[in-house]
Order: sequence, then structure tokens, then C-alpha cells
Amino acid sequence: MAPRRFHEQFEQIQRSMPDVPLAMGPDDSAEFIYEKGHVLVRDGEDAALVEDTVRAHFTAQPELVQDHVRRASPRTNRSGITRIQVGDPGEGDRGGDRPVAHALRALREVEGRAGRRLVSRNHLVSIAVNSCPGDEPVPVGQGEGLNPAPVEGTWDADSAVGVLVVDTGLMNDFRSSPLLAHTDGDLQLQECDDDGVLQQYVGHGTFIAGLVAAVAPNTSITVRNTLNDAGAILESEFGEKLFEAVDEGGWPDILSLSAGTSNGRTDGLLGIEAFMRELRLQRTLLVAAAGNNGSATPFWPAAYADLPDYQDSVLSVGALRADGEYGACFSNHGAWVKVYAPGERLTSVLTGFERPVPYVYQHSTYDACRYGFGYSCTCQSPRHTGVLSEQDPGAKPDQVTFDGHAHWSGTSFATPLVAGMISAHMSAQAENDPRVARYKMLAAASGFAEVRGAHVPALRPTTWRPVPVGPPAAGS
Repeated sequence: MAPRRFHEQFEQIQRSMPDVPLAMGPDDSAEFIYEKGHVLVRDGEDAALVEDTVRAHFTAQPELVQDHVRRASPRTNRSGITRIQVGDPGEGDRGGDRPVAHALRALREVEGRAGRRLVSRNHLVSIAVNSCPGDEPVPVGQGEGLNPAPVEGTWDADSAVGVLVVDTGLMNDFRSSPLLAHTDGDLQLQECDDDGVLQQYVGHGTFIAGLVAAVAPNTSITVRNTLNDAGAILESEFGEKLFEAVDEGGWPDILSLSAGTSNGRTDGLLGIEAFMRELRLQRTLLVAAAGNNGSATPFWPAAYADLPDYQDSVLSVGALRADGEYGACFSNHGAWVKVYAPGERLTSVLTGFERPVPYVYQHSTYDACRYGFGYSCTCQSPRHTGVLSEQDPGAKPDQVTFDGHAHWSGTSFATPLVAGMISAHMSAQAENDPRVARYKMLAAASGFAEVRGAHVPALRPTTWRPVPVGPPAAGS
């Protein structure tokens, strides 16, 4: 993606988490974001071994300081992991972290002998993946309907399928939207900044709930604000928060998750290892977004769908472009992505209808990015007119106002469509097992699309309307 875009988004997340110094990795690349000065290990014998090995390595290296090596979090917790500090988080810049790199290097031979991973960076799990969203929300034209349109159907409390959305919280006026009549959960902690402008990714969870409700009317939807910090959370906290989410309302039929991270590995995330083992023992189906990096690199937890132990319990979802025929340019792809659904310029509920909310655009236009007009990245931003904040920091940036609905793009939104379609299949076929329903629905589906030259399974809701794809008209 464009480095300038990445750095601006990085700053947004860093401002939302001021007490957690972050770096970009691995080393000086921008594949993911992680916590500076710390590594993540399993508690118990592994933690003691890592701590001793790192301290010995640092002592033997004159340019390294072993005084910082210590436990930095409780030794026991439900997630079974702990953070070990290996350096001063305040040292260096965001382009990398020498102490963390050395700590990982110190464990290479030990991990090789053990035949398993012992240590990891503490990655940032995020809606924005590499801090680059598929598309910022775009206001909807007057009288324009939802896409997909709400499916006709009734809601029955006794048979409704339970869908848990782990995301940002709900907008405070969400109940004024009829589509969300059977939605509940956590409210967004702070919707707007001091100037009354909608903060980044606020409304994301509400938008996702609207997509599930539109596709599957017989659902009881719960939204948790787990990703309240600009759509992000540290890996070290994520597993515990997932446990809390299922503890509060019980294990749902379907857990819809539109966040994750790459980590340069093929064996998952250390921080959610315990949660994933517990998930495997339940009947819940995790439907997870494949991410918006435009990459074939495994993205977690979606990529668990490709691991033998988790194939039944996880379904990974990529995004189709607006016409539904090909993969969206921003969507991650590869054999680990098991199904694709529309994910570009969907229309759903951003806020309720009690009051309009302003939003300030920060980035390049959608079409300049989509069609390569001078801005090379895999992500998208909406078309608009006026000054962009990145073009002239001293000028007033472009501002629009949302009044209920919005367009938005990303694998974030293909994911709840698939979660909703599985829920609808469960209701229609009186199927109580969401994992069985997934296999039956995919076996019966005849839809396919082309993604990077590959023929892939595709699910398209019956009420979804394709949008023409083509270069913008001259002067637009």
C-alpha cells in the first residue's frame, strides 16, 4: 500500500492508544503493527525459558541492555499468555524495534529444537488490517435503498439464530433504525471528537449489524465494542476479550469478526491460541474477514480455516468487487480464503435517524485509488470534492454529513453477509448446527467468481444488487 497512507493511519491508531508505543513490522516493512519493547509468550515453562534466554543473549551483546528484561503482565490468565518486556518502548522510531528483533533472534535455535513456536511479537489486531481501510464510509443519496435490501421474513424469539458481532460498539441512536429492532449490545464509547466530527471506524459495528439483519431477519444480534480504540486491540488482550464476549451472553451460533492481522507465520496467533482451542470444542462457527491487504499472506484468525484442526469451526471470507464477478482489488486471497461475497460499496445503517453526524475525509479519492490515477495502493477511499487533509494540512479538509445510511467497502462487510446467509439457511432448513449449515449451504450453492485468475466459491444474497464497475465519467 502507499507508505504515506499507512503512516497517516498509523498515527490515527497511535493517538487512540497513546500509552502503547507501536512499531511497524516485520523490521522496516509495513505488513503489520506491533507493540514496541515487548514479546508475547505462553505462561509457565515457556515464559521462564524465554525470559532466561533473552536475558542471556542481551548480556552477551555489548550494544543491548538486559536491565529491561522482565515480566510485564500477570503470570496467569485465561488466555494462557504473558508479555515480557525486552527493551525500552520509548526508544527508537516506529520503523522497527531492535530489542524485539534481537529477542526473537535469540529464540530461533531453541524453537528449532523444540519444534514449535515459543515467542511472538505482540501484534495489533485491527479492523483496518495494516491501518488501510477498504473504503471510508460514503453518504447515501436521497431515497437510495439498502444494498442488500432487507429480506422479507419474521422474527421469532424461540427460533432466532444468535449472532455475536465483535467489533466497535453500536451508535447511541441505533434503536431508531427499524432494521436493528432485534439488535443489542455495547454502545460506542465516544462517537465524535471535540469538534463533533465522527471518529474513525465509529459506526462500523452498527453497519455490520445492519447487514446481518438485512440478510437474515430471524436473528438475534449482539454487538460488542471490543475494538473500541479506532477498531484495534493488542493481541495480548484480544483472547481475554473474546472469552469475555462469549461469557457475557453464552457461545452464539455464529461469531462474526471483521478484524485480524498477518504475522508472517502459518500457525496462527499466540494470543488467541486458548480461545481457538475452546472454540473448537463448541458448536459456534467463527466467520472471519480475510483482510484488505490485497495479499495472499495468511491473515489471522480467518486463516485458521485452512488449518486441519479448525476447518470445521472457522470460515474465512474474502470480498467481491461491486459487480460481483471478480475479487475486490483490496481483498486478501489465496487457498486459505474459503468463500467470497460482495464487499464493495454495500449500503447499510451507519447511524440511527435521530441526528445527522459529520465526518471529515482524510485520504485520496475512491476513484483515484480504484483506477490508479496517481495513487498506488490496494485500498479505497470515497469520491468527493474539495481539499484533502493530506494535500494541505493548513486548509479545512472536506466534510460530509451522514443521515442514517452509508456506502462502505471491505472484507469487513462481506463477512456479515456470509454470517447472515448461514443464519438464514439455518432458519429456512430448521438446522440447529451452524457448522453443518455452512457445509450444506456451500454444497448447494452454485455461485462462483474469479479472483486473481482462480475460480472460487461465491455467495451473493438474493436481495443484493450489483453496481456497475468502470472508470469515472470525465469531470467527476
